[in-house]
This record gives sequence, C-alpha cells and structure tokens, in this order.
Amino acid sequence: MCNIICVTNRGLCADFPAQLRKIAAAKPRAVLLREKDLSPQEYRSLAEEAMRICAEHGVPCILHSFADIAAELGAEAIHLPLYVLRGLSDETKRKFRIIGASCHSVSDALEAQRQGAAYITAGHVFATDCKRGLPPRGLGFLREVCSAVDIPVYAIGGISAENYGSVLAAGAAGACVMSGLMTCPDPKNYLDSFREESDTE
Repeated sequence: MCNIICVTNRGLCADFPAQLRKIAAAKPRAVLLREKDLSPQEYRSLAEEAMRICAEHGVPCILHSFADIAAELGAEAIHLPLYVLRGLSDETKRKFRIIGASCHSVSDALEAQRQGAAYITAGHVFATDCKRGLPPRGLGFLREVCSAVDIPVYAIGGISAENYGSVLAAGAAGACVMSGLMTCPDPKNYLDSFREESDTE
C-alpha cells in the first residue's frame, strides 16, 4: 500500500465501477468518493457500491460531504469541507473513526485540527485542470501547513509521480490523485510509479 489517496471523479471514465475495481485492486491508501454533483439519494446509491468494491479489496472508502448518509451506511471515515466540519455536532463526529478536512491555508489547517480532523488535504499545490485559471499555492505553502499541524497532511492538486518526491520532502504524509487514477488503463502500474519515487527519497 502507498500513501496515495484516490479522489474520484466518475465523469472522467466511461465505466466508473470497473475503473474503481481496478483502482481498489491496486491498493491505494484509500478511495475518497468525492462526487459533489449528485443528489443525496444518488450519492447514497453510489456510496453503497463504492464501499462494497473497496471492502472486497481491503481498501478504506472515505465518503465525502454527506455526513448523515455516511453515518447511516456505517462508514468509518468522512471527508468534509472545513465549513461543514465547523458545523458538525460532537455527537455526529463521534459516529466516525476518521474525519478529514479540506484546507487552503495555515489557519484552515489549525482550525481543522482543533475541530477533530484526523488528517487534512492541503492545496492546490501544483497547477491542475481541476482548478483551471487559479494559481497554485506551491510547495512553500505545503511546507508551512505541514509544519503548523500535528496531523497528517495530504497534498492535493496536480500531483504526479514526477513531483511526488518534492511533496514528501515538504513534509506531506502522502498525496491525493484524481485525474491520473480515473483515466489510466493500469492503476497498479500507475501507483507503482509513486512507490518507486517515494523509495528514492
């Protein structure tokens, strides 16, 4: 297993369940089911399928945004925008073993840690089509975030095997990858390229 979290975007692949099976078989750190365009009912249906696929391969499935649905499905992990985490009751937080949060500044990261996040994502670090036109925050930003908190930080935004080493050198525990995993024909080989890069650090 490597410290790459797969962030999903079903719109990037023709057959999402088939691609997800290949990704889960390749053993990423986790799969983060981030499908923000779905209604709650649609997300619940997809989440049930994704959790089943991930469980078959022993890979954690982190649900996104819909905390009530995640709790109903018995999900152990939820990832939230910081403003959603901020409004979550302690009772709801206790339903999850792991809570993650998306952060875009050092102050965000510190607040997420205070709010009980077990890990955070920080970005976007490099230029990415997902944030077209928005300047990346860079490795200096990532380094500052990693130094500010005591919880694992996963870099997000434009992460590739070629720049993964610099992300680890900045103090990140790992990284989140979307497009590469959603579109590659062989997720195992793709993830192996990250493992090889981390082994050289």
